[in-house]
Amino acid sequence: MKRHWILRGLKISFFVVLAATGLSFVVMALWNRLMPVVFGLHAISFWQALGLLVLSKILFRGWGPAFATHWRQRMRERWEQMTPEEREKFRAGMRGGCGPFGSSQVAPKA
Repeated sequence: MKRHWILRGLKISFFVVLAATGLSFVVMALWNRLMPVVFGLHAISFWQALGLLVLSKILFRGWGPAFATHWRQRMRERWEQMTPEEREKFRAGMRGGCGPFGSSQVAPKA
């Protein structure tokens, strides 16, 4: 059983390295094709492209459903704690859209 988990971990690691390598080459190719011509910047190497990917991960927390999963779990917990009346009020609010922009009803002026 332990061997199965080790093999699975190695497979996942292999695909992560493969994806990072592929994405780095794509970033490098796009950067070197566009940035010197458009903005007059220098071409970058593979390692600099990989560094840009890591930096973007740190700054923007992209590349995965971690935020969406966390948000969905929090909403599910909140939904379970609501009373039936609160749920219906929430549904009605969602049907109404986002304020006066998403619904046919315009909020009254004060």
